Amino acid sequence: MNHQEQWNRIKDHLSSVLSPAKMGAWIEPISSHFASDTLTLKVPSQFFIDGIRSDCEKDILDALHALDMPGIKLDYFVDTSIDLGHGVATPVVVKKSNIDGFIDERFTFENFVVGSSNEFCHAASLAVVDQPGAQYNPLYIHGGVGLGKTHLINAIANKLADKGNIQIAYRTGEHFTNELIESIRTQQTSAFRNKYRKVDVLIIDDIQFIEGKQSTQEEFFHTFDALHKAKKQIILTSDRDPSAIKHLAERLRSRFNWGLVADIQPPNFETRMAILKSKVEIAGISLDDDICFLLASKISSNVRELEGALTRLTAYAKLSGQPITMALAQDKLRDQLQMKQVTVSIEDIQKQVAQFYNIRTQDMKSKVRKRNIAYPRQVAMYLCKELTKHSMPEIAERFEKKDHTTILYAYRKIQEERAQDANFDDEITRLIKLLKQQ
Repeated sequence: MNHQEQWNRIKDHLSSVLSPAKMGAWIEPISSHFASDTLTLKVPSQFFIDGIRSDCEKDILDALHALDMPGIKLDYFVDTSIDLGHGVATPVVVKKSNIDGFIDERFTFENFVVGSSNEFCHAASLAVVDQPGAQYNPLYIHGGVGLGKTHLINAIANKLADKGNIQIAYRTGEHFTNELIESIRTQQTSAFRNKYRKVDVLIIDDIQFIEGKQSTQEEFFHTFDALHKAKKQIILTSDRDPSAIKHLAERLRSRFNWGLVADIQPPNFETRMAILKSKVEIAGISLDDDICFLLASKISSNVRELEGALTRLTAYAKLSGQPITMALAQDKLRDQLQMKQVTVSIEDIQKQVAQFYNIRTQDMKSKVRKRNIAYPRQVAMYLCKELTKHSMPEIAERFEKKDHTTILYAYRKIQEERAQDANFDDEITRLIKLLKQQ
Protein backbone atom coordinates (compact mmCIF):
# COMPACT_ATOMS: atom_id res chain seq x y z
CA MET A 1 0.00 0.00 0.00
CA ASN A 2 1.53 3.36 -1.06
CA HIS A 3 1.55 6.61 0.91
CA GLN A 4 -1.51 8.07 -0.83
CA GLU A 5 -3.58 4.95 -0.23
CA GLN A 6 -2.68 5.00 3.47
CA TRP A 7 -3.65 8.67 3.74
CA ASN A 8 -6.93 7.99 1.91
CA ARG A 9 -7.75 5.27 4.47
CA ILE A 10 -7.14 7.76 7.28
CA LYS A 11 -9.29 10.41 5.56
CA ASP A 12 -12.12 7.91 5.07
CA HIS A 13 -12.01 7.14 8.77
CA LEU A 14 -11.90 10.82 9.75
CA SER A 15 -14.92 11.58 7.58
CA SER A 16 -16.95 9.29 9.84
CA VAL A 17 -16.03 11.18 13.02
CA LEU A 18 -15.52 14.80 11.88
CA SER A 19 -18.16 17.17 10.53
CA PRO A 20 -18.04 18.00 6.78
CA ALA A 21 -17.09 21.59 7.66
CA LYS A 22 -14.08 20.48 9.69
CA MET A 23 -13.04 17.94 7.06
CA GLY A 24 -13.17 20.72 4.48
CA ALA A 25 -11.37 23.23 6.69
CA TRP A 26 -8.52 21.11 8.05
CA ILE A 27 -8.16 17.71 6.34
CA GLU A 28 -9.04 18.00 2.64
CA PRO A 29 -6.64 20.90 1.84
CA ILE A 30 -3.51 19.15 3.17
CA SER A 31 -1.29 16.35 1.93
CA SER A 32 0.77 13.80 3.83
CA HIS A 33 3.88 11.67 3.70
CA PHE A 34 4.76 8.45 5.54
CA ALA A 35 8.39 7.81 6.46
CA SER A 36 9.25 4.86 8.75
CA ASP A 37 7.27 5.56 11.95
CA THR A 38 6.18 9.15 11.18
CA LEU A 39 3.16 10.64 9.41
CA THR A 40 4.05 14.16 8.25
CA LEU A 41 1.22 16.52 7.38
CA LYS A 42 2.08 19.25 4.89
CA VAL A 43 0.19 22.42 5.87
CA PRO A 44 0.20 26.03 4.63
CA SER A 45 0.84 27.86 7.92
CA GLN A 46 1.45 27.75 11.65
CA PHE A 47 -2.19 28.76 12.06
CA PHE A 48 -3.16 25.53 10.33
CA ILE A 49 -1.00 23.52 12.74
CA ASP A 50 -2.68 25.22 15.71
CA GLY A 51 -6.09 24.51 14.22
CA ILE A 52 -5.42 20.82 13.59
CA ARG A 53 -3.83 20.35 17.02
CA SER A 54 -6.77 22.00 18.74
CA ASP A 55 -9.58 20.41 16.78
CA CYS A 56 -8.64 17.08 15.25
CA GLU A 57 -5.14 15.86 16.12
CA LYS A 58 -6.63 13.45 18.66
CA ASP A 59 -8.98 12.12 15.95
CA ILE A 60 -6.05 11.56 13.59
CA LEU A 61 -4.14 9.61 16.26
CA ASP A 62 -7.28 7.60 17.07
CA ALA A 63 -7.63 6.82 13.37
CA LEU A 64 -4.07 5.45 13.30
CA HIS A 65 -4.93 3.14 16.21
CA ALA A 66 -8.25 2.07 14.68
CA LEU A 67 -6.57 1.27 11.35
CA ASP A 68 -3.90 -0.90 13.01
CA MET A 69 -1.14 1.70 12.69
CA PRO A 70 -0.28 2.24 16.38
CA GLY A 71 3.03 3.83 17.30
CA ILE A 72 3.02 6.18 14.30
CA LYS A 73 4.20 9.67 15.30
CA LEU A 74 2.58 12.83 13.92
CA ASP A 75 4.65 15.69 12.55
CA TYR A 76 3.95 18.87 10.56
CA PHE A 77 5.72 20.65 7.72
CA VAL A 78 4.80 24.22 6.76
CA ASP A 79 4.75 24.89 3.01
CA THR A 80 3.63 28.47 2.39
CA SER A 81 3.31 27.80 -1.36
CA ILE A 82 0.20 25.66 -0.81
CA ASP A 83 -2.81 27.26 -2.53
CA LEU A 84 -5.88 26.56 -0.46
CA GLY A 85 -8.40 28.25 -2.69
CA HIS A 86 -10.91 30.91 -1.64
CA GLY A 87 -12.27 30.50 1.86
CA VAL A 88 -10.98 26.99 2.50
CA ALA A 89 -8.50 28.04 5.18
CA THR A 90 -11.17 29.65 7.33
CA PRO A 91 -12.76 27.23 9.85
CA VAL A 92 -16.21 28.81 9.56
CA VAL A 93 -17.76 26.68 12.27
CA VAL A 94 -15.30 27.89 14.90
CA LYS A 95 -14.15 31.33 13.78
CA LYS A 96 -16.05 34.27 15.25
CA SER A 97 -15.71 37.90 14.25
CA ASN A 98 -14.69 39.16 17.68
CA ILE A 99 -12.13 36.41 18.31
CA ASP A 100 -8.55 36.60 17.08
CA GLY A 101 -7.59 32.94 17.04
CA PHE A 102 -9.13 29.52 16.81
CA ILE A 103 -11.69 28.20 19.29
CA ASP A 104 -13.73 25.01 19.29
CA GLU A 105 -17.46 25.66 19.37
CA ARG A 106 -18.10 22.13 20.65
CA PHE A 107 -16.60 23.06 24.03
CA THR A 108 -19.31 24.80 26.05
CA PHE A 109 -20.33 25.07 29.69
CA GLU A 110 -23.47 23.11 28.86
CA ASN A 111 -21.54 19.97 27.89
CA PHE A 112 -18.81 20.30 30.52
CA VAL A 113 -19.41 17.57 33.10
CA VAL A 114 -18.90 19.03 36.59
CA GLY A 115 -17.61 16.85 39.41
CA SER A 116 -15.72 17.28 42.66
CA SER A 117 -12.40 17.34 40.77
CA ASN A 118 -13.24 20.39 38.64
CA GLU A 119 -16.20 22.20 40.25
CA PHE A 120 -14.00 24.99 41.68
CA CYS A 121 -12.43 25.76 38.27
CA HIS A 122 -15.86 25.58 36.64
CA ALA A 123 -17.34 28.06 39.12
CA ALA A 124 -14.38 30.43 38.70
CA SER A 125 -14.74 30.28 34.91
CA LEU A 126 -18.41 31.20 35.13
CA ALA A 127 -17.54 34.11 37.42
CA VAL A 128 -15.07 35.41 34.84
CA VAL A 129 -17.70 35.20 32.11
CA ASP A 130 -20.13 37.13 34.30
CA GLN A 131 -17.68 39.94 35.08
CA PRO A 132 -14.53 39.78 32.94
CA GLY A 133 -11.67 41.76 34.43
CA ALA A 134 -13.51 42.45 37.67
CA GLN A 135 -12.45 39.39 39.67
CA TYR A 136 -10.06 36.46 39.35
CA ASN A 137 -7.64 38.37 37.15
CA PRO A 138 -5.67 36.54 36.03
CA LEU A 139 -7.53 33.23 36.14
CA TYR A 140 -4.78 30.60 36.12
CA ILE A 141 -6.01 27.01 35.65
CA HIS A 142 -3.50 24.20 35.97
CA GLY A 143 -3.59 20.42 35.87
CA GLY A 144 -2.40 17.37 33.98
CA VAL A 145 -3.05 16.50 30.36
CA GLY A 146 -6.63 15.80 29.33
CA LEU A 147 -8.44 16.99 32.47
CA GLY A 148 -10.57 19.70 30.87
CA LYS A 149 -8.48 22.89 30.95
CA THR A 150 -8.84 23.55 27.23
CA HIS A 151 -12.55 22.73 27.36
CA LEU A 152 -13.09 25.35 30.06
CA ILE A 153 -11.19 28.17 28.36
CA ASN A 154 -12.94 27.43 25.05
CA ALA A 155 -16.25 27.53 26.92
CA ILE A 156 -15.27 30.92 28.35
CA ALA A 157 -14.30 32.21 24.90
CA ASN A 158 -17.51 30.92 23.30
CA LYS A 159 -19.69 32.49 26.00
CA LEU A 160 -17.90 35.85 25.90
CA ALA A 161 -17.90 35.89 22.09
CA ASP A 162 -21.67 35.56 22.10
CA LYS A 163 -21.92 38.87 23.96
CA GLY A 164 -20.67 40.49 20.75
CA ASN A 165 -18.92 43.56 22.15
CA ILE A 166 -15.84 41.87 23.63
CA GLN A 167 -12.62 41.45 21.66
CA ILE A 168 -10.82 38.21 22.51
CA ALA A 169 -7.35 36.94 21.59
CA TYR A 170 -6.92 33.18 21.98
CA ARG A 171 -3.46 31.65 21.59
CA THR A 172 -1.38 28.70 22.66
CA GLY A 173 1.87 29.50 24.40
CA GLU A 174 3.71 28.09 21.39
CA HIS A 175 1.73 30.20 18.93
CA PHE A 176 2.32 33.37 20.96
CA THR A 177 6.07 32.66 21.01
CA ASN A 178 6.26 31.89 17.29
CA GLU A 179 4.31 35.04 16.46
CA LEU A 180 6.68 37.15 18.54
CA ILE A 181 9.71 35.59 16.80
CA GLU A 182 8.15 36.33 13.40
CA SER A 183 7.41 39.95 14.41
CA ILE A 184 11.06 40.41 15.44
CA ARG A 185 12.27 38.89 12.17
CA THR A 186 10.05 41.19 10.11
CA GLN A 187 10.56 44.22 12.37
CA GLN A 188 6.86 44.35 13.26
CA THR A 189 7.11 44.23 17.05
CA SER A 190 5.07 47.43 17.47
CA ALA A 191 2.16 45.91 15.57
CA PHE A 192 2.50 42.74 17.64
CA ARG A 193 2.30 44.71 20.89
CA ASN A 194 -0.61 46.86 19.79
CA LYS A 195 -2.64 43.83 18.73
CA TYR A 196 -2.41 42.08 22.10
CA ARG A 197 -2.64 45.13 24.32
CA LYS A 198 -5.92 46.36 22.81
CA VAL A 199 -7.99 43.23 23.42
CA ASP A 200 -10.57 42.88 26.20
CA VAL A 201 -9.69 39.27 26.99
CA LEU A 202 -6.38 37.47 26.45
CA ILE A 203 -6.41 33.67 26.69
CA ILE A 204 -3.15 31.72 26.56
CA ASP A 205 -3.32 27.92 26.62
CA ASP A 206 -0.19 26.12 27.91
CA ILE A 207 1.59 29.22 29.17
CA GLN A 208 4.38 26.96 30.47
CA PHE A 209 5.69 26.94 26.87
CA ILE A 210 7.34 30.32 27.53
CA GLU A 211 9.49 28.74 30.26
CA GLY A 212 13.15 29.54 29.65
CA LYS A 213 12.38 31.89 26.72
CA GLN A 214 13.64 35.21 28.01
CA SER A 215 12.47 37.47 25.17
CA THR A 216 8.98 35.96 25.15
CA GLN A 217 8.71 36.32 28.92
CA GLU A 218 9.82 39.95 28.69
CA GLU A 219 7.21 40.73 26.05
CA PHE A 220 4.48 38.84 27.87
CA PHE A 221 5.29 40.64 31.12
CA HIS A 222 4.65 44.05 29.56
CA THR A 223 1.52 42.79 27.77
CA PHE A 224 0.22 41.36 31.05
CA ASP A 225 0.84 44.62 32.91
CA ALA A 226 -0.84 46.73 30.23
CA LEU A 227 -3.94 44.57 30.19
CA HIS A 228 -4.16 44.21 33.96
CA LYS A 229 -3.88 47.96 34.54
CA ALA A 230 -6.68 48.48 32.01
CA LYS A 231 -8.79 45.90 33.91
CA LYS A 232 -8.85 43.56 30.93
CA GLN A 233 -9.26 39.85 31.63
CA ILE A 234 -6.29 37.48 31.41
CA ILE A 235 -6.85 33.70 31.39
CA LEU A 236 -3.98 31.21 31.45
CA THR A 237 -3.66 27.44 31.54
CA SER A 238 -0.64 25.36 32.43
CA ASP A 239 0.35 21.83 33.31
CA ARG A 240 1.87 23.17 36.55
CA ASP A 241 1.32 25.57 39.40
CA PRO A 242 3.29 28.82 38.82
CA SER A 243 5.70 27.85 41.62
CA ALA A 244 6.61 24.65 39.72
CA ILE A 245 7.62 26.39 36.47
CA LYS A 246 11.32 26.43 37.19
CA HIS A 247 12.68 28.77 34.51
CA LEU A 248 10.07 31.51 34.86
CA ALA A 249 10.89 35.12 35.74
CA GLU A 250 9.95 35.83 39.35
CA ARG A 251 7.97 38.93 38.42
CA LEU A 252 5.81 36.82 36.08
CA ARG A 253 5.41 34.12 38.71
CA SER A 254 4.24 36.78 41.14
CA ARG A 255 1.72 38.19 38.66
CA PHE A 256 0.30 34.76 37.87
CA ASN A 257 -0.62 34.58 41.56
CA TRP A 258 -2.31 37.97 41.63
CA GLY A 259 -5.71 36.56 40.74
CA LEU A 260 -6.92 33.01 41.25
CA VAL A 261 -4.77 29.90 40.81
CA ALA A 262 -7.05 26.86 40.53
CA ASP A 263 -6.17 23.26 39.81
CA ILE A 264 -8.12 20.50 38.09
CA GLN A 265 -7.68 17.00 39.49
CA PRO A 266 -8.29 13.68 37.71
CA PRO A 267 -12.04 12.91 37.78
CA ASN A 268 -13.40 10.38 40.26
CA PHE A 269 -15.32 7.31 39.14
CA GLU A 270 -18.76 8.92 39.22
CA THR A 271 -17.59 11.89 37.17
CA ARG A 272 -15.95 9.57 34.63
CA MET A 273 -19.22 7.68 34.28
CA ALA A 274 -21.11 10.95 33.78
CA ILE A 275 -18.59 12.11 31.15
CA LEU A 276 -18.92 8.84 29.24
CA LYS A 277 -22.71 8.95 29.28
CA SER A 278 -22.59 12.56 28.07
CA LYS A 279 -20.23 11.69 25.20
CA VAL A 280 -22.35 8.68 24.25
CA GLU A 281 -25.47 10.85 24.15
CA ILE A 282 -23.78 13.54 22.05
CA ALA A 283 -22.42 10.93 19.62
CA GLY A 284 -25.86 9.37 19.31
CA ILE A 285 -24.63 5.84 19.91
CA SER A 286 -25.82 3.00 22.12
CA LEU A 287 -23.48 1.75 24.84
CA ASP A 288 -24.49 -0.61 27.63
CA ASP A 289 -23.95 0.55 31.21
CA ASP A 290 -21.64 -2.38 31.92
CA ILE A 291 -19.30 -1.25 29.10
CA CYS A 292 -19.39 2.34 30.45
CA PHE A 293 -18.60 0.93 33.88
CA LEU A 294 -15.65 -1.04 32.47
CA LEU A 295 -14.14 2.02 30.76
CA ALA A 296 -14.75 4.37 33.69
CA SER A 297 -13.31 1.94 36.23
CA LYS A 298 -10.15 1.06 34.30
CA ILE A 299 -9.26 4.36 32.61
CA SER A 300 -8.82 6.86 35.40
CA SER A 301 -5.84 9.06 34.51
CA ASN A 302 -7.61 11.72 32.42
CA VAL A 303 -10.69 12.58 30.39
CA ARG A 304 -8.88 12.66 27.05
CA GLU A 305 -7.75 9.07 27.39
CA LEU A 306 -11.29 8.08 28.32
CA GLU A 307 -12.73 9.90 25.30
CA GLY A 308 -10.03 8.40 23.09
CA ALA A 309 -10.97 4.89 24.18
CA LEU A 310 -14.63 5.58 23.40
CA THR A 311 -13.75 7.04 19.99
CA ARG A 312 -11.49 4.12 19.18
CA LEU A 313 -14.17 1.63 20.15
CA THR A 314 -16.98 3.30 18.21
CA ALA A 315 -14.77 3.85 15.16
CA TYR A 316 -13.81 0.18 15.03
CA ALA A 317 -17.45 -0.85 15.41
CA LYS A 318 -18.49 1.42 12.51
CA LEU A 319 -15.67 0.31 10.22
CA SER A 320 -16.14 -3.39 10.93
CA GLY A 321 -19.93 -3.33 11.10
CA GLN A 322 -19.89 -5.05 14.48
CA PRO A 323 -22.08 -4.06 17.45
CA ILE A 324 -20.31 -2.65 20.51
CA THR A 325 -20.23 -5.54 22.95
CA MET A 326 -18.31 -6.23 26.13
CA ALA A 327 -16.16 -8.76 24.25
CA LEU A 328 -15.33 -6.18 21.56
CA ALA A 329 -14.42 -3.56 24.19
CA GLN A 330 -12.17 -5.97 26.10
CA ASP A 331 -10.47 -7.07 22.88
CA LYS A 332 -9.88 -3.72 21.16
CA LEU A 333 -9.03 -1.78 24.32
CA ARG A 334 -7.06 -4.48 26.11
CA ASP A 335 -3.89 -2.35 26.31
CA GLN A 336 -5.74 0.52 28.00
CA LEU A 337 -7.80 -1.72 30.26
CA GLN A 338 -4.86 -3.66 31.70
CA MET A 339 -4.14 -1.36 34.62
CA LYS A 340 -3.04 -2.12 38.14
CA GLN A 341 -5.64 -2.22 40.87
CA VAL A 342 -5.48 0.86 43.06
CA THR A 343 -4.49 0.25 46.68
CA VAL A 344 -7.05 1.85 48.97
CA SER A 345 -5.62 3.82 51.89
CA ILE A 346 -7.24 4.96 55.14
CA GLU A 347 -7.06 8.52 53.86
CA ASP A 348 -8.83 7.50 50.63
CA ILE A 349 -11.62 5.93 52.66
CA GLN A 350 -12.01 8.93 54.97
CA LYS A 351 -12.17 11.32 52.03
CA GLN A 352 -14.58 9.21 49.95
CA VAL A 353 -16.95 8.48 52.84
CA ALA A 354 -17.00 12.16 53.86
CA GLN A 355 -17.83 13.14 50.30
CA PHE A 356 -20.47 10.42 50.04
CA TYR A 357 -22.27 11.59 53.20
CA ASN A 358 -21.64 15.29 52.57
CA ILE A 359 -19.54 16.02 55.65
CA ARG A 360 -16.02 17.40 56.04
CA THR A 361 -13.04 15.06 55.92
CA GLN A 362 -11.79 16.47 59.23
CA ASP A 363 -15.06 15.32 60.86
CA MET A 364 -13.67 11.78 60.61
CA LYS A 365 -11.27 12.61 63.43
CA SER A 366 -13.55 14.79 65.51
CA LYS A 367 -15.23 13.92 68.80
CA VAL A 368 -18.66 15.07 67.61
CA ARG A 369 -21.33 12.47 68.44
CA LYS A 370 -24.19 13.80 66.33
CA ARG A 371 -25.58 11.00 64.17
CA ASN A 372 -24.91 12.79 60.86
CA ILE A 373 -21.19 12.79 61.82
CA ALA A 374 -20.81 9.67 63.99
CA TYR A 375 -22.60 7.36 61.55
CA PRO A 376 -20.37 8.08 58.49
CA ARG A 377 -17.34 7.88 60.79
CA GLN A 378 -18.36 4.35 61.82
CA VAL A 379 -18.85 3.41 58.16
CA ALA A 380 -15.35 4.66 57.41
CA MET A 381 -13.91 2.64 60.31
CA TYR A 382 -15.70 -0.47 59.04
CA LEU A 383 -14.36 0.02 55.51
CA CYS A 384 -10.82 0.55 56.80
CA LYS A 385 -11.02 -2.83 58.52
CA GLU A 386 -12.52 -4.45 55.39
CA LEU A 387 -10.37 -2.90 52.65
CA THR A 388 -6.94 -2.29 54.19
CA LYS A 389 -4.33 -4.44 55.88
CA HIS A 390 -3.97 -2.08 58.82
CA SER A 391 -4.53 -3.42 62.32
CA MET A 392 -7.34 -2.02 64.44
CA PRO A 393 -4.89 -0.09 66.69
CA GLU A 394 -3.39 1.50 63.54
CA ILE A 395 -6.86 2.43 62.27
CA ALA A 396 -7.76 3.85 65.69
CA GLU A 397 -4.66 6.05 65.57
CA ARG A 398 -5.67 7.47 62.15
CA PHE A 399 -9.09 8.36 63.57
CA GLU A 400 -7.43 9.84 66.68
CA LYS A 401 -9.09 7.34 69.04
CA LYS A 402 -7.49 6.17 72.28
CA ASP A 403 -7.72 2.45 71.56
CA HIS A 404 -9.03 -0.09 69.08
CA THR A 405 -12.28 -0.88 70.90
CA THR A 406 -14.02 2.00 69.11
CA ILE A 407 -13.02 0.49 65.78
CA LEU A 408 -14.20 -2.97 66.83
CA TYR A 409 -17.56 -1.59 67.98
CA ALA A 410 -18.06 0.30 64.70
CA TYR A 411 -17.06 -2.75 62.64
CA ARG A 412 -19.52 -5.06 64.39
CA LYS A 413 -22.32 -2.48 64.25
CA ILE A 414 -22.01 -1.83 60.51
CA GLN A 415 -21.57 -5.54 59.80
CA GLU A 416 -24.79 -6.29 61.67
CA GLU A 417 -26.73 -3.51 59.94
CA ARG A 418 -25.61 -4.75 56.53
CA ALA A 419 -26.99 -8.18 57.35
CA GLN A 420 -30.35 -6.78 58.48
CA ASP A 421 -30.96 -3.97 55.98
CA ALA A 422 -30.72 -4.70 52.24
CA ASN A 423 -30.78 -1.01 51.30
CA PHE A 424 -27.96 -0.22 53.67
CA ASP A 425 -26.01 -3.20 52.33
CA ASP A 426 -26.41 -1.78 48.79
CA GLU A 427 -25.17 1.58 50.07
CA ILE A 428 -21.99 0.05 51.50
CA THR A 429 -21.48 -2.04 48.36
CA ARG A 430 -21.69 1.13 46.29
CA LEU A 431 -19.11 2.84 48.51
CA ILE A 432 -16.75 -0.13 48.20
CA LYS A 433 -17.12 -0.04 44.41
CA LEU A 434 -16.34 3.69 44.34
CA LEU A 435 -13.22 3.19 46.47
CA LYS A 436 -11.90 0.30 44.39
CA GLN A 437 -12.44 2.10 41.11
CA GLN A 438 -11.38 5.65 42.03
